[in-house]
Amino acid sequence: MSDTNINLDFSKQVIIETDKMEWSPSPLPGVDRRRLEREEAEAGRATSIVRYAAGSSFSSHTHGGGEEYFVLDGIFSDQSGDYGKGYYVRNPPGSSHAPHSEEGCTIFVKLCQMEHEGEPQVNLDTNKAEWQQNAMKGLSQMQLFQNHREHVQLEKLAPETELTITTDEARLEILILEGSIDLEGENFDKFTWIRLPKQSEAVMKTKNGCCFWSKRGAI
Repeated sequence: MSDTNINLDFSKQVIIETDKMEWSPSPLPGVDRRRLEREEAEAGRATSIVRYAAGSSFSSHTHGGGEEYFVLDGIFSDQSGDYGKGYYVRNPPGSSHAPHSEEGCTIFVKLCQMEHEGEPQVNLDTNKAEWQQNAMKGLSQMQLFQNHREHVQLEKLAPETELTITTDEARLEILILEGSIDLEGENFDKFTWIRLPKQSEAVMKTKNGCCFWSKRGAI
């Protein structure tokens, strides 16, 4: 796979079963990536699954366009603290850190996708946050972040639930965290990444229930 211009045509639907991808090395040993979106080799917009081996670290760096991540397993650390599985973190543009992991970890990370000003620092342990029951039966949601450009949530579907998704003017991005979903007749398991374009509609079903991270917005 090329290091540049990966899945940047936002008019197209993208579905990637990330557990079937090969890991690609980063510039530093012990840190590997599965690249889902990428603008440039080591700069610009990026969405990736990143794996830190036990005892690995990344050199100190500044996020000119901001960084957003969700910890999938293990413990991810920097000078601001230790973040275990289920933590949702937003580091605004201009922030810097030197990340590392003593025991190893895997994170879902998005770079250079924030506004240049007014972005808050967010450190949310979703294990301690409350789920809210949606008006639609079988759907629960947990808000992670919202502004005028984007709405980020955890969403949980009960077994035997069907959900019709209409994107209108805002794209939808999903990462399955637990369970599996049937999307338009095809089944997708844990850690599948899905991006639906604007003005689209899809039917999502789950037989045994599922939980997924979602982002809605023209970002």
